Amino acid sequence: MRTGARTFLVVLSLLVSAGCSGSRDQLLADLQSPRPEVRALAVKKLAEDARPDDLSLFTRAAKDMASIVRGEAAAALGKSQDPRVVDLLGELLEDSDVDVQGQAAMALAQVKNDKAKAYLTLQYGRRGRQTRQVIVQALKQANVPGAMAEVVAAESKAIWDRNLLALNEGSLPERVGAAEELGKSGRPEAFNRLLPLVRDSQVILAAAAVRGLGDLGDKRAVPAILPLLDESFPELREAAITALTRLQELQAIPRLQAVAVEKSSVSPLAIDALLAMPRQPQTDAALCSVALDAETSEAIPVARAMRERGGCPMEPIVERLSRPSTAVGGLQAVIGLGPVVKDLLPKVLPFITQGDAMLRALAVDAAAAIGDVAAAPVLQKAYEQELASVQALRQDWVTQPLPERYGPGFDPSRKEEGQDKRGEKHSGLMARVKALNAAKARDLGRPVVRQRTPAELFDDVESSRLEPLAGLLRALGSVKAPGALELLKGFSGDSSVTLRTAALVGLTRLGPEGVTIAKAGMFEADRDLLKALAQALAEQGDAGRSALLELLPQINSEKLVVLDALVKAGAPASAAGELQKVVSEGGPEVVLAATLLGRMKAKEAVPTLVKALQEPSGVGRRDLLTALGEIGDTSAAEEVARDLFHDLPEIRAAAAGALTKMGTGAQADSLDALKSDYYRRVREAAVTALAKTTTAAEGAR
Repeated sequence: MRTGARTFLVVLSLLVSAGCSGSRDQLLADLQSPRPEVRALAVKKLAEDARPDDLSLFTRAAKDMASIVRGEAAAALGKSQDPRVVDLLGELLEDSDVDVQGQAAMALAQVKNDKAKAYLTLQYGRRGRQTRQVIVQALKQANVPGAMAEVVAAESKAIWDRNLLALNEGSLPERVGAAEELGKSGRPEAFNRLLPLVRDSQVILAAAAVRGLGDLGDKRAVPAILPLLDESFPELREAAITALTRLQELQAIPRLQAVAVEKSSVSPLAIDALLAMPRQPQTDAALCSVALDAETSEAIPVARAMRERGGCPMEPIVERLSRPSTAVGGLQAVIGLGPVVKDLLPKVLPFITQGDAMLRALAVDAAAAIGDVAAAPVLQKAYEQELASVQALRQDWVTQPLPERYGPGFDPSRKEEGQDKRGEKHSGLMARVKALNAAKARDLGRPVVRQRTPAELFDDVESSRLEPLAGLLRALGSVKAPGALELLKGFSGDSSVTLRTAALVGLTRLGPEGVTIAKAGMFEADRDLLKALAQALAEQGDAGRSALLELLPQINSEKLVVLDALVKAGAPASAAGELQKVVSEGGPEVVLAATLLGRMKAKEAVPTLVKALQEPSGVGRRDLLTALGEIGDTSAAEEVARDLFHDLPEIRAAAAGALTKMGTGAQADSLDALKSDYYRRVREAAVTALAKTTTAAEGAR
């Protein structure tokens, strides 16, 4: 090589070296920058050179206040593959920022030693969905066979050991929690741990053990649980009823029936347990007896449930109606069964003229439930008599209308000159806020809810005294009595919320014209009125449900009332668009809106539901998953499968349940791993999903 060429290469080498040195000096200076993004970029650039001397710089950056810097430091430490950084990366795996946790997990995978793997396995059970998913991905990159199955099994063992230790050595609250958690595991060995505790002297621990046995699903526990229904401790009785409901044991039906009709504090729970039992002649017979003998407020819903199941035998009801002393049971059964027992109307009508106030009220409601116009003459006569007695009590003692505005000098929002101005300033501010809210509502096309101005100085008639008249108003609407529309329309503006509610509910039962008048009441301020009216509208078929759907975008604060009514009665097919808007807006309404979309199997709502599912802090996650499962669109399977990694067992179970209905086999590995999950319901959901996806795959061949 010529001397000139050699000299040129030496000079070029020196220049390149000087340039690199200058760049590195700048990066080292950038590590002290006040801007986090500059510090993070400096760490990233330094990591590309992979100098062993920079390990101390990355270690210092791992303690930085900014998460973006800590994340880059974790990545840099992982690239070093130095075993000394494992403990520091283990600390970063517990960072408050989930992105840093994920970068630390991927960094540990690059170290590839047993200690790094142990950190990843341990933290899987302590982290949230996003980090858990990254941990599994990291273990796969580290060539760990059956990565997810291994960490799921390790988490399951850790939870079992922790609960067993708490049950044996913990304080009383810890033992209570552990007993319930051991039951949720569904493991056979939990049975022998929990059964002796059923008779523990600490009632709270015994109740927890009973609930645990119910979650365990082992019917061997039934003989030990049944006697607890006769205990004097309500908490123990409640736990026994809850456990028997979960165990679905038919031999418990007679004992549950006895509790249901004893009219105690646990009777409603026993009724719910009977309703949850499998449909059997024995179950239906018990429920029909409950409809006759339970507390009226609890018996009527049971009878309504039996209406949907085909009704109850007529003979016991006829026998009850044959005597005033037993008529209460017969009437409450008729109220629930409604048109199914139309032939019993002649036996009901005489009680409307009875002297007993309770029998009269029940008979009026029974006639309304049957809905036969033949009852109109008797109801109209009773209405006229009740109206006359109420009018005498409501006679105005101030004949002139009350003023709706304050006179000069009496407005409390205006202070006299020289007084403290703070109250006036506050009142003015609140007035401006209300005016702005009203203007915003008008711009959105939402009617403003107005507080009703009192029409009386003092109402001398209590609402309970107006209930008989209110019942008659509802009944006149139900049987479509002649002239009922104008009559109820007049009462829809009454000063009494009791009568106003009854009139609006009665109007909903008079066809489209009545629905049109009644729906304006949904902008009242009284919440009990809104709930009753929304439910009445929902029960009137397409006309009432369409009215609620039309009102949904106009209602701001009481959307839950409307949605709850639609959930109970069903939503029209045209509701999908408005329900998607509710889901998009977020809030607690998402739960009910998603439920309705799932029932409707609205495929057009899948993108909206998936988007809501992607929001980490969103509400109603389990309901969103369930809705997507009901719709069954496989395009959402990938997003749903992410929740197989969720830290909450109920979410994992819901995700597996949704995949079961979708029938896609793309998530078989994750589902197979969940067969070793700690929680029984997750394992069962995963097994069912695997069976369904396997069948679907075989059918597609």
